[in-house]
Amino acid sequence: MRLLLVSPLSGPPEERRRGKGLLPPLSLLTVAGLTPPEVEIKLVDEAVEELEISAEWDLVGITATTAQAPRAYEIAQAFRALGVPVVLGGIHPTALPEEAAQYADAVVIGEAEGLWPQVIADAKAGRLKRFYRHPEGKFPELKDVRPRRDLLKKDAYVLTSTVQVTRGCPYGCAFCSVTRFFGRTYRTRPIQEVLEEVASLKEKVIIFVDDNIMGLPSYARRLFEALKGLGKHWLSQASLPQLQDETLIKLAAESGCKGLFVGFESLSPEELKRVRKFHNDTRRYVETIKRLHKYGIGVIGSFIVGLDSDDKSVFERIKEFAFRAKLDLLQASILTPLPGTLLYEEMEREGRIVDRDWSKYNGNHVVFRPRLLTVEELQRGFRQLLKETYSWGGILRRLLGIHWRWPIFGTLNLIFRQGVKSYLRRVSQLAAG
Repeated sequence: MRLLLVSPLSGPPEERRRGKGLLPPLSLLTVAGLTPPEVEIKLVDEAVEELEISAEWDLVGITATTAQAPRAYEIAQAFRALGVPVVLGGIHPTALPEEAAQYADAVVIGEAEGLWPQVIADAKAGRLKRFYRHPEGKFPELKDVRPRRDLLKKDAYVLTSTVQVTRGCPYGCAFCSVTRFFGRTYRTRPIQEVLEEVASLKEKVIIFVDDNIMGLPSYARRLFEALKGLGKHWLSQASLPQLQDETLIKLAAESGCKGLFVGFESLSPEELKRVRKFHNDTRRYVETIKRLHKYGIGVIGSFIVGLDSDDKSVFERIKEFAFRAKLDLLQASILTPLPGTLLYEEMEREGRIVDRDWSKYNGNHVVFRPRLLTVEELQRGFRQLLKETYSWGGILRRLLGIHWRWPIFGTLNLIFRQGVKSYLRRVSQLAAG
């Protein structure tokens, strides 16, 4: 049996680009690892290489976030037109399985563990089911995870070594699709398996792609202790409550932590409550960043613009906070009502969703009607925020004065700056054309 796994290009057609990728598609590598060894597999990540549509495959598996969905459906239709069966999976098909089923022979709802071997067996027998899902309330254990990194295109990514240690998040933010996909659960891998995987990777820098690596502090402590002897540097994501524990931060630093993605999201306490991010305390933002910097850990700070109380001043306030707090990177995005989230359901009820082109659901486009801004004001303010934050002056204002941040975050700022420039250039060309 010959299996093709595809990660589609993301975003609207005019914004899609192919080049050196930042990170490989770990979800597809994991699916490949779940596939019986006798199956011949090829993996194509459209972000870094061309996809050839042909009838040489016995089965095609396509993963899709919401912004990837239109391209995923296009690919699926092309293969099915040649008589090749297609399976769709990932966050978007899980949120909207009936929609996805219009473009595929089968849809995997939720995580692949415990389901994928049956998909392969059914495909071999020519009897694919329409849907594959876990029993209600059941989620797979995270054991024997073996991503097939040998399938990756060589030298195609800036950072290749991605590892998942936990799944899920203990919180339930209204805008986040993690809870719908992983359930309101927080599951961990056996630490010995994690150590073996990390030790097998040649690269010095590891990206733990967890949504909240410190979500269970007792597990995080044991993990960090175990990582100490491997000599790796790592980056991941954590939430504000766990970052108040200085002993945990110190232990993370000792284990090689060099950077954490932190979802601040808003400077407004009222807005944080509205989006159910109850665990964030704006009074602790600056001291948390200082605490992380004290231990040599950089901060990738996430902020959302377009929340209900955001007016024209929000862009300047976020920018000045990034400068004052010395954020190593600013990850700004436009509020996006992703299918499967509480935010989506709320905006559906209120009739505020104005654009259902899923390719625009990537955090760079206004797809809903804001409360205090026009669509144009929100879009324009977002672009200006990115432009000023990643100007040479903006980068220097954030990074100057702390020498240890330059090796990793100097490089990441240059990558982000190039991405912002490309995005703004495409916007300008579209406006002129």
